[in-house]
Amino acid sequence: MKRSEIIFSVVQVPVDYLMIVLAAVSVFLLRDILPQISDIINPKVYSMTFQPFFELSLVVAPLFLITYAIEGLYAIRSMRSFWKESFQVFKATSLGVVVIIIAVFLERDWFSSRFIIVAGWFVVTLYVSLARLLLRRIQRYYLVKKGIGVYRVLLIGGNGRVRRFAKMFTKHPEFGYKAVDIMESASLHRVDVIREEKGIDEIIVCDQSITDDEQEKILDYCQIHNISFKYFPTTLQTSRFAMRVMNGEPLIEFLHTPLDGWGRVLKRIFDVLASAVFIVILSPVMGIVALLIKLEDGSGPIVYKNERVGENGKKFFAYKFRYMRWKYCVTHDNPDFDEALAFEKRLIEERSIRKGPLYKIKDDPRKTKVGAFIEKYSIDEFPQFFNVFCGEMSLVGPRPHQKREVEKYREYHRRLLTIKPGLTGMAQVSGRSDLAFEDEYRLDVFYIENWSLWLDIGICFKTAGSLIARRRN
Repeated sequence: MKRSEIIFSVVQVPVDYLMIVLAAVSVFLLRDILPQISDIINPKVYSMTFQPFFELSLVVAPLFLITYAIEGLYAIRSMRSFWKESFQVFKATSLGVVVIIIAVFLERDWFSSRFIIVAGWFVVTLYVSLARLLLRRIQRYYLVKKGIGVYRVLLIGGNGRVRRFAKMFTKHPEFGYKAVDIMESASLHRVDVIREEKGIDEIIVCDQSITDDEQEKILDYCQIHNISFKYFPTTLQTSRFAMRVMNGEPLIEFLHTPLDGWGRVLKRIFDVLASAVFIVILSPVMGIVALLIKLEDGSGPIVYKNERVGENGKKFFAYKFRYMRWKYCVTHDNPDFDEALAFEKRLIEERSIRKGPLYKIKDDPRKTKVGAFIEKYSIDEFPQFFNVFCGEMSLVGPRPHQKREVEKYREYHRRLLTIKPGLTGMAQVSGRSDLAFEDEYRLDVFYIENWSLWLDIGICFKTAGSLIARRRN
């Protein structure tokens, strides 16, 4: 654990306390001002003056600090997601407000302003979240500009994952990691030399081919020298399991997914409600896109139906705004289907930048001008909210693939077909657009095995954030 992380985490406590008190003072003053400038807020009926209210806020503020601690908001870490942290602040603040509401209900003479309680709920969340954002920016400045709090990482492995991580650490110094060296084999002598010359805070084993004996030796070395040890597990090691006892013998049962029973029901309710909201909100955008597509290439349909393989191998049509010229669309509705299919196969052979069952054509010449824009920003996939609403897809899950792609699956890849495909997923918010299919598969399997409603909500927020960031580039 870096000293700077501890310092910023400790400083976070008095800053939160100050923000809570400041929020209480703000809503108290706001309650005095609003009736004078608007009739929306009724004149205040409580008699508490500022002095006892301020003293009361000093006493109540620690209650919120306790709920923040319960929510894990004081966990010592350098990498924090603003939106995730803000949501945690909102949940923890809500818990504190509920306690206050119960206390007021039991003792009405203690406090009686509903406006201050409700407004304080949101103002506390706002103030604390913004203060945390400012602290994180200060911490990031010292991390990136001064190198304070950077973890020195030794990467071990001879595969492409090692190089990708080294490249990522260089490209994103705000993550707080620096690759001090890369080793293809697990040589303890070489590790010791690197530690003496450059220093090591963490060792990450990126290659699953390194034997358990070698990893065990590295782990012992790390524990002796106070070095953090991490490794990428095999598929079996990441599986969820439960312990059972049968006939007096311990038994391990591997669990497939929480998306059974009530998990499936909750996910479907979330999909229906969220997709309906998105359809309503995005309908003006979809109307404009439809008009632009028709104006540029009016010879074909606006929405392109592409056959995909869904849950349990069931085929369905995924809806997308057509971003290609109609004569190039690979669908049996196209009178030039054979020519379009032959042209696509040639493009895949010549320009595909992906390996494995999937393909991705670089600089696809079939796109229209409007199509290139909407495909770049994923606007072409907006009609898939209707697929979600109808139950053919889910908001979050493995991406649906074409039949010819699924036919190239290895047997274990078919696990991706055990749940509904998603409009977005773990792979889409991983921070990389060129994931190898095997890496994408592992992320999707992790999602299948560790599903929760909060995970779905988090992925949706990250997807929206990545699209906004892409527009800024």
